[in-house]
Amino acid sequence: MQADFLDAHERHWDDAEFLFLAQRWANADHLYGMATECGLKQLMLAFGMPYDMNKDRPSQKEDRQHATGVWTRFETYRDGHHLGAGYVLPNSNPFRDWDVSQRYAHRSGFDQARALSHQAGARQVRDLVRKAQREGLL
Repeated sequence: MQADFLDAHERHWDDAEFLFLAQRWANADHLYGMATECGLKQLMLAFGMPYDMNKDRPSQKEDRQHATGVWTRFETYRDGHHLGAGYVLPNSNPFRDWDVSQRYAHRSGFDQARALSHQAGARQVRDLVRKAQREGLL
């Protein structure tokens, strides 16, 4: 299947919100991270991230990261683009305590406060994606 970062961003966000409302903190938390990763990668593509169409992935290994690393990596592309000034993320990475491997963790390690923090970070990315759609960047 071909990657579609925008669609993946939207469906992970929607499912995270559904799970959050159902107080399913562990899976909501995980999907907020996945939504963030996908949204930022879509924006990075718009800002010029090289993409290997044959392997269906970012060309540079540094760009093949999840929410924790891609939050920082996003700045590389945003800063170098003429429209980038309108797409700034806070320097404080809300996903510094998130890792894709936490999908294997027991649900007791997740709570509403943790999910709320990651929801807020994912919302910041979602807002940038929506702005890019309105402005014709995506």
